[in-house]
Amino acid sequence: MSKLKDASVVVRTAATELQVGHSITHDPGRRALLGRSAAVAALGRAGLEGGRANAAALAVPDSMRAMGRALPENEYGLPSKYEAHVKRRRSDVLVNKQNFSDWSMTPLHQQLGTVTPNGLIYERHHNGVPDINPDQHRFAIHGMVRQPLVFTMADLMKYPSVSRFQFMECSGNGLTDWLKASSKTVQQTHGLLSCAQWTGIPVATLLQEAGVLPSAKWVLVEGADGAAHARSIPMQKMLDDALIVYAANGEMLRPENGYPLRLFIPGWEGNVSIKWVRRMKVGDQPWHLRSETARYTDPMPDGKWRQFSFEMEAKSVVTSPSGGMTVRPGPMEIVGFAWSGKGTIKAVDVTVDGGRTWREAVLEEPVLDKCLTRFRMRWDWDGSPATIASRTVDSTGYVQPTVEEIKRVRAITGFVQHHNGVFPWSIAASGEVKNAIA
Repeated sequence: MSKLKDASVVVRTAATELQVGHSITHDPGRRALLGRSAAVAALGRAGLEGGRANAAALAVPDSMRAMGRALPENEYGLPSKYEAHVKRRRSDVLVNKQNFSDWSMTPLHQQLGTVTPNGLIYERHHNGVPDINPDQHRFAIHGMVRQPLVFTMADLMKYPSVSRFQFMECSGNGLTDWLKASSKTVQQTHGLLSCAQWTGIPVATLLQEAGVLPSAKWVLVEGADGAAHARSIPMQKMLDDALIVYAANGEMLRPENGYPLRLFIPGWEGNVSIKWVRRMKVGDQPWHLRSETARYTDPMPDGKWRQFSFEMEAKSVVTSPSGGMTVRPGPMEIVGFAWSGKGTIKAVDVTVDGGRTWREAVLEEPVLDKCLTRFRMRWDWDGSPATIASRTVDSTGYVQPTVEEIKRVRAITGFVQHHNGVFPWSIAASGEVKNAIA
């Protein structure tokens, strides 16, 4: 058979597979140099593929028989209508009678990569979402500085910017499930967690321009919402890696995430990343606000309460299979996320027997500083009851603890935050996956 005939066979095979009478893009004359071995290999592959599915031919779908949706002149793209179920959800455990001081969770079990879409970034509000006109918004730096400054948004957009992929987590993530299974899904147990590419200006740049006095040690940051939510932040952290952010994932912030301007403190509890930020006041000591005394403090075994528990320590969770799902015996992939406010993730182990034995999972690149890291592990489930969980170690050597280990150094009573304990899921013989805390 000539090379030209070999090419003709390949083209006819392709045309048959595409279920059309001719091929627009495959011209035998242009493919005359195709070797016999390549043609035979291609036909062999086609034969193998046909052998795997030798039932009825694949039907031509209706979508191939009609014109698609026309391209609008101007449009903001939205997810497919078939993905309308992928949404943030408010807590189904701590249900408030009003929606103003509340939160909604990211559907981690439906997040397919480490970046959370803007419409799914978790929310935490103290008095609802304000409507702020960026043209009228002002941001001030004052207090113990040589030159108080007031910026418009136009002013800030002129400064050199940086972009970083980093996670943000509420200190209350997991607080409903310390000692008993209160939540059903990973969205409800761990959904106060998101990861984005944050774009803005290093706070150090603006503080240096204002001229911070040598004796200044703290910065009060206040938001422009109805609650005037504010926190005291150590100067060292502000000069290290804090950002004044105006964009996430390539677009301006959404209103619920701080539009037009917010503070972002990498690796620290989310409540210090003040949204709708309007001012920074530089001082020589913390302000001991309500959010630093009556709230966002940790009970200790001696009856005292710890202030300024800023860092979110290393943590991980299996997102699939997880609560609310049903699985079948056979090969599957256990997947999840790991993160640390102190650095990068170095390893993740997974157990399928309730912690008696552990296997190291594969970390998916990129593994970045203070960013979600995706892990996965292949597992062949034999259909017998199992308990799965993950634990991680970060670049400082810190190992994610169990709840029992946390109880030795902190009091687990009342409204307890900073839950980074190992979190188990049970799989029944029926395949039903449930929260297995206690």
